[in-house]
Amino acid sequence: MLWMKHHGIVNVANSILNSIDLDQTVANLMVTTRSDGYAPGYTECTKQVNDALRVDWDNSRSATRGVDTGAAHAAAKTEYNNLRLPVMDLVVAALQSDDFVAQLKDILLDEADASDDEDLE
Repeated sequence: MLWMKHHGIVNVANSILNSIDLDQTVANLMVTTRSDGYAPGYTECTKQVNDALRVDWDNSRSATRGVDTGAAHAAAKTEYNNLRLPVMDLVVAALQSDDFVAQLKDILLDEADASDDEDLE
């Protein structure tokens, strides 16, 4: 149980936070959020420039022109909300075991913990 206190909880958190799947999903969500906010702002700016300068400037060069940024953002949010991390399935299964500490050690033990492990038995 001492291993769980000193290493186990940190290793579970690190396994979740350092997941490549989570990193990619969050990065995609950030990009689509930015694009979804950028599109209406660019359109509004174009309108204000046209009104102020009395020119016919359009948003044809906008990176979001013709892109349904709202749908892309909604899809990214759905992907994030439905994200399943493989390590979580292993952790949940281990926690349902009678000897969950041993199973978590097998799943999460890294080199730094291995040297300290003997001291925490």
